[in-house]
Amino acid sequence: MASGDHNPYRTQPDHAFWSRAMTQLAIEEINPVANPRFQIGREDRIATAGSCFAQHISRALQADGYNYLVTEGGSIDRNYGVYPARFGNIYTARQLLQLFQRAFGLFTPAETAWRLADRFIDPFRPQVEPGGFDSLEALQTDRERHLEAVRTMFEQADVLVFTLGLTEGWESQVDGAVFPLAPGVAGDADCPELIKPHHFTVQEVIDDLNAFLKLARTLTPNLRVLLTVSPVALVATISDRHVLSATSYSKSVLRVAAESIAKENSDIDYFPSYEIITGPQSRGRYFADDLRSILPEGVDQVMKVFTKNYLGKTEPKHLAKVPSPAPTPNAIRAYAALQAVICDEEAIDRQ
Repeated sequence: MASGDHNPYRTQPDHAFWSRAMTQLAIEEINPVANPRFQIGREDRIATAGSCFAQHISRALQADGYNYLVTEGGSIDRNYGVYPARFGNIYTARQLLQLFQRAFGLFTPAETAWRLADRFIDPFRPQVEPGGFDSLEALQTDRERHLEAVRTMFEQADVLVFTLGLTEGWESQVDGAVFPLAPGVAGDADCPELIKPHHFTVQEVIDDLNAFLKLARTLTPNLRVLLTVSPVALVATISDRHVLSATSYSKSVLRVAAESIAKENSDIDYFPSYEIITGPQSRGRYFADDLRSILPEGVDQVMKVFTKNYLGKTEPKHLAKVPSPAPTPNAIRAYAALQAVICDEEAIDRQ
Protein backbone atom coordinates (compact mmCIF):
# COMPACT_ATOMS: atom_id res chain seq x y z
CA MET A 1 0.00 0.00 0.00
CA ALA A 2 1.36 3.41 -0.99
CA SER A 3 2.54 5.82 1.64
CA GLY A 4 -0.22 8.20 2.69
CA ASP A 5 -3.12 5.89 1.83
CA HIS A 6 -4.11 5.81 5.49
CA ASN A 7 -3.88 9.56 5.95
CA PRO A 8 -7.31 10.42 7.47
CA TYR A 9 -7.18 13.96 6.07
CA ARG A 10 -7.07 12.84 2.44
CA THR A 11 -10.85 12.84 2.04
CA GLN A 12 -11.43 16.10 3.89
CA PRO A 13 -12.98 18.95 1.83
CA ASP A 14 -11.12 22.16 1.01
CA HIS A 15 -12.71 24.06 3.87
CA ALA A 16 -10.90 21.77 6.33
CA PHE A 17 -7.46 23.00 5.21
CA TRP A 18 -6.07 26.38 6.26
CA SER A 19 -4.12 26.90 3.04
CA ARG A 20 -7.09 26.14 0.75
CA ALA A 21 -9.79 27.81 2.84
CA MET A 22 -7.81 30.82 4.05
CA THR A 23 -4.34 31.52 2.64
CA GLN A 24 -5.14 30.98 -1.03
CA LEU A 25 -8.34 33.06 -1.06
CA ALA A 26 -8.98 36.79 -1.12
CA ILE A 27 -10.52 38.03 2.10
CA GLU A 28 -13.88 38.64 0.37
CA GLU A 29 -13.96 35.02 -0.83
CA ILE A 30 -13.45 33.35 2.54
CA ASN A 31 -16.62 31.59 3.65
CA PRO A 32 -16.22 30.12 7.15
CA VAL A 33 -19.62 28.40 7.10
CA ALA A 34 -19.16 24.79 6.08
CA ASN A 35 -22.58 23.16 6.37
CA PRO A 36 -25.48 25.50 7.14
CA ARG A 37 -28.26 23.54 8.82
CA PHE A 38 -31.22 25.47 7.49
CA GLN A 39 -32.31 28.23 5.14
CA ILE A 40 -34.28 31.34 5.99
CA GLY A 41 -37.06 32.08 3.51
CA ARG A 42 -38.61 35.43 2.71
CA GLU A 43 -41.85 34.38 4.37
CA ASP A 44 -40.19 33.27 7.60
CA ARG A 45 -40.88 35.60 10.51
CA ILE A 46 -37.44 36.56 11.80
CA ALA A 47 -36.68 37.92 15.26
CA THR A 48 -33.33 39.15 16.50
CA ALA A 49 -32.03 39.81 20.00
CA GLY A 50 -28.72 40.19 21.75
CA SER A 51 -25.84 42.60 22.07
CA CYS A 52 -25.25 45.75 20.05
CA PHE A 53 -23.92 43.85 17.02
CA ALA A 54 -27.30 42.14 16.58
CA GLN A 55 -28.70 45.43 15.30
CA HIS A 56 -26.54 45.23 12.18
CA ILE A 57 -28.15 41.91 11.27
CA SER A 58 -31.68 43.17 11.85
CA ARG A 59 -31.10 46.27 9.70
CA ALA A 60 -29.65 44.25 6.86
CA LEU A 61 -32.57 41.80 6.92
CA GLN A 62 -35.05 44.66 6.76
CA ALA A 63 -33.11 46.38 3.97
CA ASP A 64 -33.16 43.15 1.95
CA GLY A 65 -36.94 42.81 2.23
CA TYR A 66 -37.08 39.84 4.56
CA ASN A 67 -40.01 39.34 6.92
CA TYR A 68 -38.46 40.96 9.96
CA LEU A 69 -40.83 40.67 12.87
CA VAL A 70 -41.78 43.90 14.66
CA THR A 71 -44.37 43.50 17.41
CA GLU A 72 -43.92 46.82 19.22
CA GLY A 73 -44.09 49.83 16.94
CA GLY A 74 -43.27 53.47 17.54
CA SER A 75 -40.78 56.21 16.81
CA ILE A 76 -37.16 55.21 16.17
CA ASP A 77 -35.96 58.11 18.36
CA ARG A 78 -37.52 56.24 21.29
CA ASN A 79 -35.80 53.00 20.29
CA TYR A 80 -38.73 51.27 18.66
CA GLY A 81 -37.89 48.98 15.73
CA VAL A 82 -34.31 48.42 16.85
CA TYR A 83 -35.41 44.92 17.84
CA PRO A 84 -38.82 43.27 17.35
CA ALA A 85 -39.89 44.61 20.75
CA ARG A 86 -38.37 47.48 22.70
CA PHE A 87 -36.22 45.36 25.02
CA GLY A 88 -32.86 46.99 24.28
CA ASN A 89 -29.60 45.08 24.44
CA ILE A 90 -29.72 41.54 25.81
CA TYR A 91 -26.10 40.83 26.61
CA THR A 92 -26.34 37.47 28.40
CA ALA A 93 -28.20 34.21 27.97
CA ARG A 94 -29.67 34.68 31.46
CA GLN A 95 -31.24 37.95 30.33
CA LEU A 96 -32.86 36.19 27.38
CA LEU A 97 -34.22 33.44 29.61
CA GLN A 98 -35.59 35.91 32.13
CA LEU A 99 -37.14 38.07 29.41
CA PHE A 100 -39.20 35.06 28.33
CA GLN A 101 -40.06 34.22 31.93
CA ARG A 102 -41.14 37.77 32.72
CA ALA A 103 -43.22 38.03 29.55
CA PHE A 104 -45.18 34.89 30.39
CA GLY A 105 -45.56 35.50 34.11
CA LEU A 106 -43.04 32.87 35.14
CA PHE A 107 -40.83 35.35 36.98
CA THR A 108 -41.69 38.66 38.62
CA PRO A 109 -38.53 40.42 39.82
CA ALA A 110 -38.52 42.31 43.09
CA GLU A 111 -36.65 45.21 41.45
CA THR A 112 -39.18 47.36 39.59
CA ALA A 113 -37.64 50.79 38.97
CA TRP A 114 -34.46 52.83 39.35
CA ARG A 115 -34.28 56.60 39.73
CA LEU A 116 -32.52 59.17 37.60
CA ALA A 117 -33.06 62.53 39.31
CA ASP A 118 -36.85 62.89 39.25
CA ARG A 119 -37.33 60.30 36.47
CA PHE A 120 -37.94 56.55 36.60
CA ILE A 121 -35.76 54.00 34.79
CA ASP A 122 -36.72 50.45 33.83
CA PRO A 123 -33.72 48.47 35.17
CA PHE A 124 -34.21 45.72 32.56
CA ARG A 125 -34.03 48.16 29.62
CA PRO A 126 -32.45 51.23 31.17
CA GLN A 127 -31.96 53.32 28.03
CA VAL A 128 -34.95 52.57 25.81
CA GLU A 129 -36.88 55.61 27.02
CA PRO A 130 -34.68 58.71 26.54
CA GLY A 131 -34.41 60.47 29.88
CA GLY A 132 -36.55 57.88 31.64
CA PHE A 133 -40.28 57.83 32.45
CA ASP A 134 -41.96 60.74 34.19
CA SER A 135 -43.77 58.51 36.69
CA LEU A 136 -43.74 55.00 38.08
CA GLU A 137 -47.21 54.46 36.64
CA ALA A 138 -46.01 55.42 33.15
CA LEU A 139 -43.13 52.97 33.46
CA GLN A 140 -45.40 50.14 34.59
CA THR A 141 -47.94 50.82 31.85
CA ASP A 142 -45.21 50.82 29.22
CA ARG A 143 -43.70 47.64 30.66
CA GLU A 144 -47.02 45.80 30.45
CA ARG A 145 -47.43 46.86 26.84
CA HIS A 146 -43.84 45.89 26.15
CA LEU A 147 -44.10 42.41 27.67
CA GLU A 148 -47.25 41.79 25.64
CA ALA A 149 -45.23 42.59 22.51
CA VAL A 150 -42.49 40.21 23.71
CA ARG A 151 -45.07 37.45 24.11
CA THR A 152 -46.27 38.05 20.57
CA MET A 153 -42.71 37.93 19.27
CA PHE A 154 -42.03 34.54 20.85
CA GLU A 155 -45.40 33.19 19.71
CA GLN A 156 -44.92 34.24 16.09
CA ALA A 157 -41.20 33.90 15.33
CA ASP A 158 -40.07 31.15 12.97
CA VAL A 159 -36.39 32.07 13.30
CA LEU A 160 -34.49 33.70 16.16
CA VAL A 161 -31.03 35.15 15.61
CA PHE A 162 -29.44 35.63 19.04
CA THR A 163 -26.10 37.36 19.43
CA LEU A 164 -24.27 36.47 22.63
CA GLY A 165 -22.36 39.47 23.87
CA LEU A 166 -21.07 39.23 27.45
CA THR A 167 -20.39 36.90 30.33
CA GLU A 168 -20.24 39.73 32.87
CA GLY A 169 -23.61 40.73 34.27
CA TRP A 170 -25.24 42.35 37.29
CA GLU A 171 -27.41 40.12 39.46
CA SER A 172 -29.86 40.82 42.27
CA GLN A 173 -28.95 38.99 45.45
CA VAL A 174 -32.65 38.97 46.34
CA ASP A 175 -34.09 36.90 43.50
CA GLY A 176 -31.38 36.40 40.85
CA ALA A 177 -32.74 38.99 38.41
CA VAL A 178 -30.07 40.03 35.91
CA PHE A 179 -29.68 43.56 34.54
CA PRO A 180 -27.84 44.85 31.44
CA LEU A 181 -26.14 47.65 33.39
CA ALA A 182 -24.92 48.17 36.92
CA PRO A 183 -26.90 50.47 39.18
CA GLY A 184 -25.40 53.94 39.04
CA VAL A 185 -24.58 53.80 35.31
CA ALA A 186 -27.98 54.80 33.91
CA GLY A 187 -30.06 55.01 37.09
CA ASP A 188 -29.84 54.47 40.84
CA ALA A 189 -31.27 51.46 42.65
CA ASP A 190 -32.77 51.81 46.13
CA CYS A 191 -30.35 49.20 47.48
CA PRO A 192 -27.39 49.00 45.07
CA GLU A 193 -25.44 46.84 47.53
CA LEU A 194 -27.91 44.03 46.77
CA ILE A 195 -26.95 44.00 43.08
CA LYS A 196 -23.53 42.45 42.49
CA PRO A 197 -21.43 41.48 39.48
CA HIS A 198 -21.79 37.93 38.22
CA HIS A 199 -19.37 36.20 35.86
CA PHE A 200 -21.22 33.52 33.90
CA THR A 201 -19.42 30.26 33.28
CA VAL A 202 -19.61 28.08 30.18
CA GLN A 203 -21.97 25.69 31.94
CA GLU A 204 -24.23 28.50 33.14
CA VAL A 205 -24.52 29.90 29.61
CA ILE A 206 -25.32 26.42 28.25
CA ASP A 207 -27.89 25.79 30.99
CA ASP A 208 -29.55 29.16 30.42
CA LEU A 209 -29.78 28.64 26.66
CA ASN A 210 -31.18 25.15 27.14
CA ALA A 211 -33.75 26.43 29.63
CA PHE A 212 -34.78 29.18 27.21
CA LEU A 213 -35.07 26.74 24.30
CA LYS A 214 -37.21 24.37 26.33
CA LEU A 215 -39.63 27.18 27.15
CA ALA A 216 -39.63 28.72 23.68
CA ARG A 217 -40.43 25.41 22.04
CA THR A 218 -43.54 24.99 24.13
CA LEU A 219 -44.88 27.78 21.92
CA THR A 220 -43.09 27.12 18.62
CA PRO A 221 -41.76 23.55 18.45
CA ASN A 222 -40.12 24.20 15.08
CA LEU A 223 -38.30 27.38 16.08
CA ARG A 224 -34.95 27.64 14.31
CA VAL A 225 -32.20 29.46 16.20
CA LEU A 226 -29.03 30.98 14.81
CA LEU A 227 -26.47 31.75 17.48
CA THR A 228 -23.69 34.26 16.96
CA VAL A 229 -21.02 35.80 19.19
CA SER A 230 -20.52 39.55 19.05
CA PRO A 231 -17.05 40.60 17.82
CA VAL A 232 -17.34 43.87 19.77
CA ALA A 233 -14.94 44.03 22.72
CA LEU A 234 -16.00 44.82 26.27
CA VAL A 235 -16.21 48.55 26.86
CA ALA A 236 -15.02 47.87 30.44
CA THR A 237 -14.61 44.93 32.79
CA ILE A 238 -15.60 44.56 36.44
CA SER A 239 -13.05 41.74 36.85
CA ASP A 240 -9.45 42.13 37.98
CA ARG A 241 -8.20 41.28 34.46
CA HIS A 242 -6.96 43.68 31.82
CA VAL A 243 -9.87 44.53 29.52
CA LEU A 244 -8.16 42.74 26.60
CA SER A 245 -7.80 39.48 28.54
CA ALA A 246 -11.32 39.86 29.94
CA THR A 247 -12.67 40.27 26.41
CA SER A 248 -10.81 37.19 25.16
CA TYR A 249 -12.09 35.12 28.07
CA SER A 250 -15.67 36.31 27.69
CA LYS A 251 -15.84 35.63 23.95
CA SER A 252 -14.21 32.21 24.44
CA VAL A 253 -16.84 31.21 26.99
CA LEU A 254 -19.64 32.30 24.69
CA ARG A 255 -18.10 30.59 21.66
CA VAL A 256 -17.77 27.26 23.50
CA ALA A 257 -21.32 27.51 24.84
CA ALA A 258 -22.74 28.28 21.40
CA GLU A 259 -20.89 25.33 19.87
CA SER A 260 -22.13 22.99 22.60
CA ILE A 261 -25.76 24.04 22.10
CA ALA A 262 -25.54 23.77 18.31
CA LYS A 263 -24.05 20.27 18.49
CA GLU A 264 -26.98 19.06 20.58
CA ASN A 265 -29.76 20.50 18.39
CA SER A 266 -30.24 19.94 14.68
CA ASP A 267 -32.34 23.10 14.24
CA ILE A 268 -29.78 25.35 15.93
CA ASP A 269 -26.73 26.62 14.09
CA TYR A 270 -23.74 28.79 14.85
CA PHE A 271 -22.90 31.64 12.51
CA PRO A 272 -19.26 32.86 12.73
CA SER A 273 -19.67 36.63 12.69
CA TYR A 274 -17.06 36.78 15.45
CA GLU A 275 -14.51 34.90 13.35
CA ILE A 276 -15.22 36.95 10.22
CA ILE A 277 -14.42 40.19 12.02
CA THR A 278 -11.61 39.15 14.37
CA GLY A 279 -9.91 36.32 12.47
CA PRO A 280 -6.34 36.78 11.16
CA GLN A 281 -7.61 37.02 7.58
CA SER A 282 -9.21 40.39 8.41
CA ARG A 283 -5.84 41.90 9.44
CA GLY A 284 -7.79 44.28 11.67
CA ARG A 285 -9.30 46.11 8.71
CA TYR A 286 -12.86 45.82 10.02
CA PHE A 287 -12.26 47.74 13.25
CA ALA A 288 -12.55 51.50 13.65
CA ASP A 289 -9.78 53.53 15.28
CA ASP A 290 -11.13 52.72 18.74
CA LEU A 291 -10.26 49.03 18.03
CA ARG A 292 -13.80 48.11 19.12
CA SER A 293 -16.43 49.53 16.79
CA ILE A 294 -17.09 47.58 13.59
CA LEU A 295 -16.75 49.47 10.31
CA PRO A 296 -19.46 49.23 7.63
CA GLU A 297 -17.04 47.18 5.51
CA GLY A 298 -16.96 44.53 8.23
CA VAL A 299 -20.74 44.50 8.61
CA ASP A 300 -21.08 44.09 4.85
CA GLN A 301 -18.70 41.13 4.84
CA VAL A 302 -20.60 39.47 7.68
CA MET A 303 -23.89 39.95 5.85
CA LYS A 304 -22.41 38.74 2.55
CA VAL A 305 -21.46 35.44 4.19
CA PHE A 306 -24.75 35.30 6.10
CA THR A 307 -26.74 35.82 2.90
CA LYS A 308 -24.76 33.29 0.88
CA ASN A 309 -25.32 30.55 3.42
CA TYR A 310 -28.73 31.23 4.94
CA LEU A 311 -30.72 33.52 2.64
CA GLY A 312 -30.97 31.61 -0.58
CA LYS A 313 -27.37 31.90 -1.76
CA THR A 314 -27.86 35.30 -3.39
CA GLU A 315 -26.00 38.56 -2.92
CA PRO A 316 -27.88 40.84 -0.52
CA LYS A 317 -29.53 43.82 -2.17
CA HIS A 318 -27.93 46.32 0.16
CA LEU A 319 -24.48 45.23 -1.06
CA ALA A 320 -25.25 45.67 -4.75
CA LYS A 321 -22.59 47.76 -6.49
CA VAL A 322 -24.21 50.60 -8.44
CA PRO A 323 -22.51 53.69 -9.92
CA SER A 324 -22.94 56.72 -7.71
CA PRO A 325 -21.52 60.24 -7.44
CA ALA A 326 -18.94 61.09 -4.83
CA PRO A 327 -20.69 61.41 -1.46
CA THR A 328 -21.26 64.86 -0.05
CA PRO A 329 -20.34 65.67 3.57
CA ASN A 330 -24.06 65.58 4.45
CA ALA A 331 -24.42 62.17 2.83
CA ILE A 332 -21.43 60.85 4.76
CA ARG A 333 -22.91 62.06 8.04
CA ALA A 334 -26.29 60.54 7.18
CA TYR A 335 -24.71 57.18 6.36
CA ALA A 336 -22.74 57.22 9.61
CA ALA A 337 -25.98 57.82 11.52
CA LEU A 338 -27.60 54.83 9.83
CA GLN A 339 -24.65 52.63 10.75
CA ALA A 340 -24.71 53.66 14.41
CA VAL A 341 -26.03 51.17 16.90
CA ILE A 342 -27.69 51.67 20.24
CA CYS A 343 -25.44 50.16 22.87
CA ASP A 344 -26.37 50.25 26.55
CA GLU A 345 -22.82 49.27 27.47
CA GLU A 346 -21.41 52.53 26.09
CA ALA A 347 -22.96 54.35 29.07
CA ILE A 348 -20.34 52.73 31.33
CA ASP A 349 -17.57 54.86 29.82
CA ARG A 350 -19.46 58.15 30.01
CA GLN A 351 -19.08 58.55 33.76
